[in-house]
Amino acid sequence: MTTTKPVAAPTQATTKRKRPKSMRGEARTAWMFAAPGLILVLLFVILPFLGAFGLSLTNSRLVTPLPTQFVGIDNYVDVLTDSTFWGALRNNFVFGLVVVPVQTGLALVLAVLVNQRIRGRVVYRTLYFLPQVMVMAAAATVWKLLFSSDGMVNTVMNVVTFGLWSGDNWLQSTSLALPAVIIVSIWQGVGFQMVILLAALQDVPNEQYEAASIDGASTWQQFINVTVPGIRNQLIFVATITMILSFRLYDQVVIMPTPAGGPQDATRTVMLEMVQTGFDRQLIGKASAIAVVFFLIVLMIT
Repeated sequence: MTTTKPVAAPTQATTKRKRPKSMRGEARTAWMFAAPGLILVLLFVILPFLGAFGLSLTNSRLVTPLPTQFVGIDNYVDVLTDSTFWGALRNNFVFGLVVVPVQTGLALVLAVLVNQRIRGRVVYRTLYFLPQVMVMAAAATVWKLLFSSDGMVNTVMNVVTFGLWSGDNWLQSTSLALPAVIIVSIWQGVGFQMVILLAALQDVPNEQYEAASIDGASTWQQFINVTVPGIRNQLIFVATITMILSFRLYDQVVIMPTPAGGPQDATRTVMLEMVQTGFDRQLIGKASAIAVVFFLIVLMIT
């Protein structure tokens, strides 16, 4: 009588020995695809951040015959105890808290409108997107004229309020300068978000709307229960990008008010404070500290 020896089940070690070759091939492919992005991140994010951090620990100046000295965290102490920096950061937060929800919501409304089967919708899409292709410096210059005392904005406001509007120059008012910058930023950036959300709306299956209509859902219920969940990822992407761009606010606050960041620092932002500290006051070390602190704040938020 012969007996057969049972075949041993492959152990975990045996399984691991059979996988490495294919896994190594997949890993190489993955690294090849990721390499261009990783190289760009290394060159334009990580290395500049490390360079800024190194400069922030010195008293480096833009033009000076004196040698650069190591000062430790002195620049960070100066930044964190500077009321101007905190005022600029507050303006950034106010700008972001208004622009992100308003611009995203307006972009969604426009995307829904131009997604309807109406005559001339291509023209409407073009008109809404047109401000996006305009250079912000040119747009800010035009809007600076519109916000003047005798500009079109005050003229329209005077008509709408039946002569009750005071007609002040928006950019010379501490209470109206930042709202003026917010209006220009929303006008210029909403077209880009509209295009992204429009593409997302066109990917939502029509069968879902038909099923909701058969169930008796109203237009608003279809929008809440079908449209919004269908474009959720794109909404998150748009809101995140808008938030990051809101912290990079610079062109508008340099061109529109006089002086830049005025009046009385009402439109001063962290980017403007960093540039003026580094190039106008030539304090490269302190400007680098501002950059590092600001980078970490934006990184934590996003």
